Amino acid sequence: MLTQTGNSILRGDLGVEETIESDNIVRWDGDRLYVEQDVFHNGQLVHRKYRRTVTEPVAQALWAIINRAKQ
Repeated sequence: MLTQTGNSILRGDLGVEETIESDNIVRWDGDRLYVEQDVFHNGQLVHRKYRRTVTEPVAQALWAIINRAKQ
C-alpha cells in the first residue's frame, strides 16, 4: 500500500508542486539501501519507482535494530 510522505513541496526551480508516494519498504540491491517512491508534479506521475537512497544515519539505525533483534 502506497502512502503519501509528507505534504506537497513547491519546487520553484521547476515551477511545480511535487508530491511523493511510497510503500516505505527499505530495499537492498547489493550496493545500496533505498526506498521506491512515485513522484508526482502537479498531480501527474513523473517518476515511477524512483530509488531514493537511505541516508547513512538511517542505515546505521536500522543496522542497530537488526542486531538487537538477533539477540
